Amino acid sequence: MAAVEELVILAGIWAAVSAWTVHFSATKPELAISNLVVGIALAALGLCMSMAPERSQDLNFVVLLLGVWLIVSPWVVSRDAGTGAILSNVITGACVCLFALTAGGLLMSKRRTT
Repeated sequence: MAAVEELVILAGIWAAVSAWTVHFSATKPELAISNLVVGIALAALGLCMSMAPERSQDLNFVVLLLGVWLIVSPWVVSRDAGTGAILSNVITGACVCLFALTAGGLLMSKRRTT
């Protein structure tokens, strides 16, 4: 269970720095700011989830929504975001959604057994 939260933290850090790593911060600053804010939020949520796993079921839904936002943000925030930005956001968002669904599934199975 703890590995999922750490993966959310890593995905959040990647989302926050991806604009400068993939080099779209100068051409699409609005997308860079969106990724920075969402990345910081994901990293903070992942940290909260790892510190209090018994209360993280409510946070999984927020993490899922942020993952969906990462997927759709290249088309919502900016026009013609570019292949690198789109691929980075879609892959990162899909991973975040997968992590949130996995953590939610693990929580559900824990609740059934206790």
